Amino acid sequence: MKAGKLFLLLVAGGLFGCGLAISGMTDPARVIGFLDLLGAWDPALLFVMAGAVAVYGLGMLVLRRFASRNLKLPTASSSPIDRRLVIGAAIFGLGWGLGGFCPGPALANLGGLRAEALLFVPAMAIGMLLAQRFFGADS
Repeated sequence: MKAGKLFLLLVAGGLFGCGLAISGMTDPARVIGFLDLLGAWDPALLFVMAGAVAVYGLGMLVLRRFASRNLKLPTASSSPIDRRLVIGAAIFGLGWGLGGFCPGPALANLGGLRAEALLFVPAMAIGMLLAQRFFGADS
């Protein structure tokens, strides 16, 4: 990988991590509060997701408008929704909800040596390896 691309990935990851920390999304209680629809529902995660979708949409609009013709961008029909996708998404969602982490905040909390992350991240890595080994999932 070229040094410039690696640097951009590092900057993007750093911005993502800072955004998670500033928004409080590294706290599993916030995630669990979002999933508690019948109790003390916390809509904060909804606003974070809406912000992420808006930034992505704006970025794609700019890329499609100003990018060169030889740039390959994802299309809406690039991968169909099938049974494997739905089952995988359900398993991901269950792990996310039960653990109170999604992968980004889990890694951020791993850096802080939080006990939950020290359990969650290895379990997530094992799940990823099993999916790759037995189902041919991409890494």
